[in-house]
Amino acid sequence: MSDHRIMIVDDHPVVREGYRRLIDLQPGLHIVSEAEDARTAYIRFRETEPDLIVMDVTMPGTSGIEAIRHIQQYDESALVVVFTMHQGAAFALKSIEAGAAGYVTKSSSPDTLIKAIFGVLDGRTVISPDVIEAIAQDRISGTNTRLGDLSTRQTEILRLLACGWSAEQVAEALSISLKTVRNNHYQIKSLLGLQTDAQMVWFALEAGLVQAPADEQA
Repeated sequence: MSDHRIMIVDDHPVVREGYRRLIDLQPGLHIVSEAEDARTAYIRFRETEPDLIVMDVTMPGTSGIEAIRHIQQYDESALVVVFTMHQGAAFALKSIEAGAAGYVTKSSSPDTLIKAIFGVLDGRTVISPDVIEAIAQDRISGTNTRLGDLSTRQTEILRLLACGWSAEQVAEALSISLKTVRNNHYQIKSLLGLQTDAQMVWFALEAGLVQAPADEQA
């Protein structure tokens, strides 16, 4: 029986090397390609056709969630395990909505990631225990209920705008028209019941889509 072919996507070369060493040591798994951003991930996926992708969601430019959505549009059977620092429900729920079949945090043990990879390859949806707890708490508190009203694409536009990107930059990054960005900008505020861009930024911060600068977190 041949090895399952794995692609890893993370913007840190040292992290990718760690993935490679961990995964290549597992019987039945073999790394076939790597990517450092969402755009390259899509290209490498089409070039190498891996059986599964291990992907971070936080990368320069567009997020891993957008990469998942784009890859799923090309191949709806693509298998993705998100491996990320984000423990909050927002990224997890939107990643799964985009098409991820696994979501594991980097605070989990290496064994948890390997089990998630094999679980997803076996056709299961696998979420690490800390994220399951965060999702449960989110459902109880209703913190991100309104975020569920946004599509995956709208969530990405919200995240980029909240990070300070101009509408022109968002349009170029997502390969959509400036008019589409502006229309979605208006729709996002309307769906979330927000009046100003400042409120939109605060919403993104509270939902965990973006992080405040370190000096504001102190």
